[in-house]
Amino acid sequence: MNIAVLVKQVPNTTEVKLDPKTGNLIREGIETIMNPDDRHAVEAAVTLKEASGGKVTVVSMGPPQAVDVISEAMGMGADEGILLTDRLFAGADTWATSSTLGKAIGKLDAYDLILCGRQAIDGDTAQIGPQVAEYLGIPHTSYVFQVEGFQNGSVLVKRRTDEGFERVACRLPALLTVMGEMNAPRYPAVGRLIDACREKAPIRVWNAADLGLKAEDVGFEGSLTHVIRTFAPKSRRRTEMLAGDPKTVVADLLGKLRGSRLI
Repeated sequence: MNIAVLVKQVPNTTEVKLDPKTGNLIREGIETIMNPDDRHAVEAAVTLKEASGGKVTVVSMGPPQAVDVISEAMGMGADEGILLTDRLFAGADTWATSSTLGKAIGKLDAYDLILCGRQAIDGDTAQIGPQVAEYLGIPHTSYVFQVEGFQNGSVLVKRRTDEGFERVACRLPALLTVMGEMNAPRYPAVGRLIDACREKAPIRVWNAADLGLKAEDVGFEGSLTHVIRTFAPKSRRRTEMLAGDPKTVVADLLGKLRGSRLI
């Protein structure tokens, strides 16, 4: 079972602040972490490898320091990593990001399964996984919280829905986006983490040229959407106290809620 896992380095959201003048995120000096949902994807991949054998390859796209999350994943049990880094990748939307990741995965010798977190905490789009699957032309299942096993060339999973859950058989090779309730990620083993941080660690670094991509295909130039500005919406609160007997207060409250189209 050869498994590819997509991971992303994200700012620790408890530390993120907005520039009051530009409205842009202040990233300088901010602690970065592996995207929480992606840690569950790494745990799921390593658990499957331990049960069935095979290899786990971690793929991340970002600046050079994103190698840290690859090293963390290898400390958890992944076998090798691929860092996609190039100034041309900067400013990529989900379309350009998914195309770049898909191109990289297409260069792998073979893969049976691709895992990634449900969504990243710095964007919350939940688009990357499904878009990578579409790029590769393989089936995908989202909101997976349990992998039940493999049967007749398919992976059997349970996925969360608004009404409960569904049991799905997804033909391999396939992509799954996983939820945090799926497992409890292990801590990286110190020995493996030290090995992953050494220069001889099996981490490959690919740029746009290595993937055969041109400037107009990636990053800001290759994006279909552009973010003009990020800002925190201003909120206003107003308190109104209702007095009187209970029936009158309830009727008055319902009238106000209906008038504000809240019910």
